[in-house]
Amino acid sequence: MKRRTFTAALTTAAFAWKPLVAGAQTASPSSGQAWPTKPITYVVPFTPGGTTDIVGRAISTGLSKTLGQPMIVDNKPGAAGAIAARLVAKAHPDGYTLLGGTISTHAINPGLYKDLGYDPLKDFEPITLVGMVPNALYVNAQLPVRSVQDLIALIRKDPAMRTFASPGVGSSTHLAGELFADLIGVPLTHVPYRGQPEALQDVAGGRVAFLFDQLTAGVPLVNAGKLRLLAVTTPKRTAAAPDTPTMEEAGVKGFQVAAWQAVYAPKGTPKVILDRLNTEIVKLLKTPEVRDRLGASSGIEVVGSSPQELTQFMQSEIRRWAELIKKANVQIN
Repeated sequence: MKRRTFTAALTTAAFAWKPLVAGAQTASPSSGQAWPTKPITYVVPFTPGGTTDIVGRAISTGLSKTLGQPMIVDNKPGAAGAIAARLVAKAHPDGYTLLGGTISTHAINPGLYKDLGYDPLKDFEPITLVGMVPNALYVNAQLPVRSVQDLIALIRKDPAMRTFASPGVGSSTHLAGELFADLIGVPLTHVPYRGQPEALQDVAGGRVAFLFDQLTAGVPLVNAGKLRLLAVTTPKRTAAAPDTPTMEEAGVKGFQVAAWQAVYAPKGTPKVILDRLNTEIVKLLKTPEVRDRLGASSGIEVVGSSPQELTQFMQSEIRRWAELIKKANVQIN
């Protein structure tokens, strides 16, 4: 992979957005009937227990109370979230089907798949950006590495150290590794795994040199003395690891990567319903109970945006990931 300049700055507005305050509405102008009058399905595009599932269940529990109807969390994993996204894109736009979208479904996948089966901008109504998920750079604790610059020096010196793991091809953590390779000007070999636990364990066991992964995922192995945390990938330091520098602070200029979570409805869902959902979800995200739950489980830094802000953020994310995917020649078999 040839060295090229790649501008990787995240939209800083994503970290400074103010919640949208809108008047709650309970009737659909198209039907003239109150909404909701039956259970609402919240589709999660990944397996139970992961960050997107945790977010979906936290939001569903809160919405069920405020909307007065049951919320059904439906996990539909597969194709990096594309299966669930296609399902919701084709659902009836009546406010009874929602999608827990992510950086994968609505920013990375458009650059990976030639026939994705949906358009993240044209087939969905954005509701809110839930928050940003800090990722981190971890190395095997037995390596003589105490900083990001130590790792770069070791990579330049020893070709055997030019491998990095990830939970799968096309994941945000895989692309973080490709961005790292591009910015330091050294080709690296990606070692994909079927999931996060396997990737973490092989780095901890010394079979792969390092990986980028969700910040909270590697903490138990850090505490066990098997991994070493070198940096976080967000533009600013995170409250979950305040003493850990960012990649920028560690000397890798232009390195900013954060996974994110958002909520969407099918295109054509009545605005009055979208406004109600945005109001209730943003209000829910501001509660200490939900903030603490998301922060403790995944280190999520809650945002709570307007639909317009989410759209602008998505547009910038789609462009930046498509550029990196093309440059790194990332392909899905």
